[in-house]
Amino acid sequence: MSNVRLFLLDDGRARRWAPFTLTRPVGELLFGCMTLKERAERVFGAKCEGHLTRRALVGFEEPGAAPATSLQDVGTRGRRILLSSRAAPRLEAIEAPEDLTHLTVGGAPAGWILPDGAPLPSELWVRDPAAAAKLGRVLELEGTMLESPWDLVAQNPERIRGDVAALWPRGDQPHGVIRIGDGAVSLGGDATIEPGVYADTRGGPIRLAEGVRVEGPARLIGPLFLGARTRILGGSVGTSSIGPVSIVRGEVADSVLLGYVNKAHDGYIGHSLLGRWVNLGAFTTNSDLKNNYGTVRVWTPDGDVDTGLLKVGCFLGDHVKTGIGTTLNTGTVIGAGTNVFGGVMPPSAVPPFCWGAGSELIEHRLDKFLETAERAMGRRSQALSAGMRRVLENAWHGTVSQRNATR
Repeated sequence: MSNVRLFLLDDGRARRWAPFTLTRPVGELLFGCMTLKERAERVFGAKCEGHLTRRALVGFEEPGAAPATSLQDVGTRGRRILLSSRAAPRLEAIEAPEDLTHLTVGGAPAGWILPDGAPLPSELWVRDPAAAAKLGRVLELEGTMLESPWDLVAQNPERIRGDVAALWPRGDQPHGVIRIGDGAVSLGGDATIEPGVYADTRGGPIRLAEGVRVEGPARLIGPLFLGARTRILGGSVGTSSIGPVSIVRGEVADSVLLGYVNKAHDGYIGHSLLGRWVNLGAFTTNSDLKNNYGTVRVWTPDGDVDTGLLKVGCFLGDHVKTGIGTTLNTGTVIGAGTNVFGGVMPPSAVPPFCWGAGSELIEHRLDKFLETAERAMGRRSQALSAGMRRVLENAWHGTVSQRNATR
């Protein structure tokens, strides 16, 4: 790693990416074969020291993640890179200039490189880099600036193709796998695919990270990324990114699962974005296409937004749970810590930390939620740290008014 100091900033748009930014910085969202933070680290050859984000996220911590921090904690020491967490630059090494530099990604303002001793941008500029004074040189990076959570889903297949081509182009020859197409199948250390599994690479490559296990009968459809120690228990899984230590069975298509997701039973998840520690009951299924084939509208903190997309599934925050037989309508947004059950379709927008069936929702008690979260994480040999407990408590207290509005 270089001697520069790297930080990711959640600007005003990123901070409104419900339901995910209630409990995590945008830089810790999965896109392609890595998180946005990991992508920035590869490009600049520097380890990310922190996320400049909402104060309520101070205490955020996960294995391999960077902590949430404040602008004051960055200080003026050393050469510092402040990059938008919504930036997805192309995977090529960049040598950071030593003088004051404005960064753009895909032509959009994306942050700064600050020389040793240079003052920090104002909080206003962090929230809106486009408003910053244009001083110094400009460094243009090829790539994409993500505008919304559904961009992570819609643009993900192409991102997987690019990541695999840049990092694992040669591929492997797994024994006994029935291959269709000539795309790469790449295996990390100790990754295994049982004989008889179909690997369809006609649409793109397939990458299995370290310790992944795929059990038959299953069909893997590229472009596909499976994170470390994830298990596929059968079914059709494709055109998706699935984060680490997940358990998946059934049908998953065109989706992003951040990690530690439990979908161990049949059911369909398509064109969806699922947070960490989501647990889907048997036969949980979402719709991702309206009956009139119109574009899908999605709830956001700023009101309903037309995505302009024909296929949009669901957006489930961290620690969401669904009961057996749950059905989710097109474009449904469920806030973190919510538990829906009873085989009744919930509303298209469910506030965080709710509990109930259909529209009959009550507040999920904080102590009971934390007890369940701690137990669920322990089943994957993870502990609920004091910092993450504080983040979840802040999230619960900060969303009381949202829950009250549904009563």
